[in-house]
This record gives sequence, C-alpha cells and structure tokens, in this order.
Amino acid sequence: MRGTTVITGADGYLGRRLAAALLTDGDDDLVLAVRAADGAELAAKQQRLDQLLGPQARDRTRVVAADLSRDDALADVDPRAVTRIVHAAAVTRFNVERDLARRVNVNGTARLRAFATRCENLQRLAMLSTLYAAGRRHGDVLEERFDDVGFVNHYEWSKWAAEEEVLDAAGDLPVSVLRLPTLIADDDSGQVTQYNAFHNTLKLFYYGLLSLLPGDGTTPLSLATAAFTTSAVTRLLDPAIASGIYHICPDPADTATLEELIDISFTVFERDPGFQRRGLMRPLPCDQDSFEDLLSAADLLRGGPINQSLSSVSPFAHQLYLPKTFRNDALRAAWPGYAAPDPIALAETTCIRLIETKWGRRTQETP
Repeated sequence: MRGTTVITGADGYLGRRLAAALLTDGDDDLVLAVRAADGAELAAKQQRLDQLLGPQARDRTRVVAADLSRDDALADVDPRAVTRIVHAAAVTRFNVERDLARRVNVNGTARLRAFATRCENLQRLAMLSTLYAAGRRHGDVLEERFDDVGFVNHYEWSKWAAEEEVLDAAGDLPVSVLRLPTLIADDDSGQVTQYNAFHNTLKLFYYGLLSLLPGDGTTPLSLATAAFTTSAVTRLLDPAIASGIYHICPDPADTATLEELIDISFTVFERDPGFQRRGLMRPLPCDQDSFEDLLSAADLLRGGPINQSLSSVSPFAHQLYLPKTFRNDALRAAWPGYAAPDPIALAETTCIRLIETKWGRRTQETP
C-alpha cells in the first residue's frame, strides 16, 4: 500500500540520497523536510532537490520548511498520512557546542517524537545516530540501548541523548535507531563531496601540519560509504524488518585498525611527487598522557599553527585511545548477503581522490 515517508534533513548529505533511493525502490510519496529561514531559501532548496532527484520526484515529493527547534516544525504535514519517518537532521560536528547540540540534536528529536505519536498509521520511526553514541566504552559494543558512560565530545553525548528520546517511546512506537559509521566517500570510487574529521586529519598529515599520531594503533575504525549506508537504511525501513537498534557498519573482521589505515594512507601519499618533495616522515605514535600534555602546551600558543592543528583533531582523538568493536549481528540477520566496502581498498581510493582534488579545491563531479 502506498504511504508517505517524511525525511528530516532531506537536503543533507544522506537525506537527499535516501530520498533518491526511496523514489527508485519504493512507491511512497515523500515529504522532504528542510530547514529554511524564509520563502526564498525554501524555494532555492526545492530547486536544488528537484535537480538532484530528477523528473521522478515531480509527482511524488513535497518540500516543506521544518525547523525542529520550533514546536510547530511540521505543522504543514498531516500526521494521518504519514507511514514512515526518517530523522536525518542533525548537527554532526565533533566540536559542536553543547547548547547547540542540545537544541538541535536532542530537543529537535523530542519534537519529532511528539509528532510521531500523532501519526496513527506510522509503521517506522527511524533515527539516524552514530556508532559513537557508545561514548567512552571499549571492547565489544552490542546493538543495544546504551547507559551513560561519559563521552568524548558534545556531539556524541547529544546523539546518545537523542537516542534516549526515541527509545523511551519504543513501547508505543515502531522505533529503529540506526547507528552509522564514519562516512569517508560517496561510493567505492573514493569520490568525496562531504568532508569530515577523517579527511581533515589526513590533510594535516599530507601537508606536514601534524607529525604525531594520537591513539592506540590497534583501535578499529569503522568506515563506510554513503552508498552502502543508504542501501542499509533503505533496507531497514522495510516494514517487514523488525524495528530495533542496528549498527550499520562492516563486520568486525572486516574493520581496519588505526595503524592499518595510517599505513595505507601514507603508502598513497608517498607515491605523490608533491609529498615526496616535502620529505615528510610518517607520524610518530603518541600515548594518551603525552597527547594530553601536548594539548595543554598548545593551548598556551593560541592562534599558532600547532594549536590550530591539534584543535581540529582533539575533539575526537580521545576515541582513538578507546578500542571498541561494533557488533552488527542484527544488521547481518536483517540483510543477508550484504557486503560492506573493503576498508583498505576504500581508504586507498579515497586518499588518491583527495590528492587528485587537493581536498576539494579542484573541481570534481558532484552527484
């Protein structure tokens, strides 16, 4: 039966890809909720989405302004028509301020949950979260509800708190929490159209602005592509799939370690003539106590290049000292035969693209 799927953050990196996938693979009408300050911004975002989604979107999509910091964010959406909600709107910076993270990620999710309680035909409320809602845990991390064990940054805390908002309603609503890994490329080609801490840290290494490697080299780093993640989310939106908590990530045996990823990255760098001319060495491992001392010393050099480099790494670096293995048993059971990208091959192709485009300064085709 044809339904209506609401996607918040529909103009975002994953939101627009999910919209395209649902247009191709399903027959739902889509309500694309975007943040817009006025009619002009809404019209511009609608035009951009029309261009990205193509002619197939014309009769099946409606773009609405929805600021989840307001109680009436979805006032233009009839809750009786809604059968699925995908909550993709969030501030995803590791260095986000706590007040902003609370206002957007936590309170916004609470408002969306309140809207969902009015959707009498709702089949799924899916929240896109992060694996690092696990906070300061280490060891095996299961697909289950987390206790508060402390967090490395406000972003992690806010996604855990947002999970709590929807999981508190799991007895009354068909809730799924989909925890995502670090997305380092659009697809297996290594093309990058959205940059994050992974790419920015590699840029510091490539240009010689960071010579130390914080973290335990044995720490597994769960990486994936937007294409893999979109396919997984689309699969888990199927009403035939049980609601619950899912880790959308490679199998533990197919997850590369920090040491392995640094090795393949520098293997690619060292083939580049520009990098060769700089004569840079591979970064030296740095234990946690030494890294803390370095951060304290750099804080005295406000505005200097050392302080700037470390400040871009420090909001997530502490996670690299907390080795954890994300189990994905529920995902594998719900998606038989799935295949995540090979992490070493993906890191290699991504590094090649980063060098070719100079981290986005040279034009590359944007999907």
